[in-house]
Parts: sequence; structure tokens; C-alpha cells
Amino acid sequence: MRRLTWRAAELVRIVSETATARTLRFRVPGWPGHLAGQHVDVRLTAEDGYSTQRSYSLAAPPDGDLVELTVETVPDGEVSPYLNEVLEVGDQVELRGPVGGWFVWRPENKARVLLVGGGSGIVPLMAMIRARRQAGSSVPFSLLYSLRDADRRYYADELSRPEPGLDVTYLYTRDAPPGSSRAVGRIMLDDLAEGGWPAHFEPDCYVCGPTGFVEASADLLLALGHAPERIRTERFGPTGG
Repeated sequence: MRRLTWRAAELVRIVSETATARTLRFRVPGWPGHLAGQHVDVRLTAEDGYSTQRSYSLAAPPDGDLVELTVETVPDGEVSPYLNEVLEVGDQVELRGPVGGWFVWRPENKARVLLVGGGSGIVPLMAMIRARRQAGSSVPFSLLYSLRDADRRYYADELSRPEPGLDVTYLYTRDAPPGSSRAVGRIMLDDLAEGGWPAHFEPDCYVCGPTGFVEASADLLLALGHAPERIRTERFGPTGG
């Protein structure tokens, strides 16, 4: 097993996603590559030697020594406010990874894909969508993206562009934009039945988001007849940010 080591990572680009989230592109010399769906550890070290770290999903497929993360600021957090409000192009942090081998999508996989994301859980799912595009894959993808309101959409411009074989459905829980036909509310059985793939198509299902969202979505997928071994989940909860 390859031993993971900490690597210096220089911030080379910043893209604002929402009022509280931004995508950070780092150059990491010697980066070994990664799979869509994996994550990395980010470590910050103060001048007095104090250090702290958090895990973040990779937001894009491998691109040489470039690594992208999308970070949501956690109120009263320790790491995310620094990454989003202090870190500037040219600054450095340390990265370790990639981590994880279960919640991943590989371009050679030919099964249909159902992606179910809640809030910032869209990040590793977006990496899979981008990996599909990068590989020129024709595997059908369906994305159900649950979020409070339209102002919290990550990758809004990119996901609004038509892409053959990719269907995107937004599920708003608090405030829906004008013209939305679905009533606001949490993800329901009908959402997955109408916006996803039927179980007899045997799609690979990836669910990512807060723990409650992931558990509810997985239960709904099971109720629709999806095989447990085809449902892969990644959840996050309070970590101090």
C-alpha cells in the first residue's frame, strides 16, 4: 500500500461559487493523480507550530499536478474561513492524498450513473461529471441536486449548459426560483423515481451530503428496488470546519 505523504500545494486560481463557497485550484508538484470521488486532507500550520487539518472532496478529475477543491465556509470554523477569506493566489498549504477507493467513478465503468447530492455534497459528484466529460464517455448520467435555494448552487453556469447524456434536476428545500414546477421540500420517493433511473436499469448510485440527507436518500433508493451493493454513500457532518 502506498504511503500518503504531505505535499506543498500552491494556490494558483480562485473561482467564487456562491457567497460562502469558492473553488481553489492548487499546483501540487509530484501529485500522483486521483479518481473522481476521492478526497484529500488539507493541513494548515501556524508560525508557532500549531497545525490543524480537514478533509475536502476533490472537485475535478486529474489534470497533471493541478488539484481543485470547493470549500464552503463553516461559521466559527477553523480551516474553511482561512481557505476562503484569507488564502490568496501564491500562498501555500499542505495536501495529503488522494484518499478513498469505494466512493469513486472510473471512466471504464459502463453502468448508468445516478448522482444524488445534498448541498456541498455536489462536489465529488461534479468531479465524476467532469471525469465523464474528460474521458469522452457516453455513459448516461442523471444528477439530482438538493439545495436550499438557487443562490447556493455550485457550478451554476457549468451545469446549466446542455451536455449530451447528462440530465440535471434541482430539488429546492426552502425557496424555489420562479418557474419551478416542484414544490419546495426535502427529497422524496417521487423525485428519485422521476429524475433517476429505474432499478431494473441497474445504475450505479452515488449519494453525498449531510448524514440525514444521505440516510434518507439511500432508504428511498432501496424502497425503489435498487440493489444495496449499487448504492455508494459519502456523508459529512460537523467537524469544526
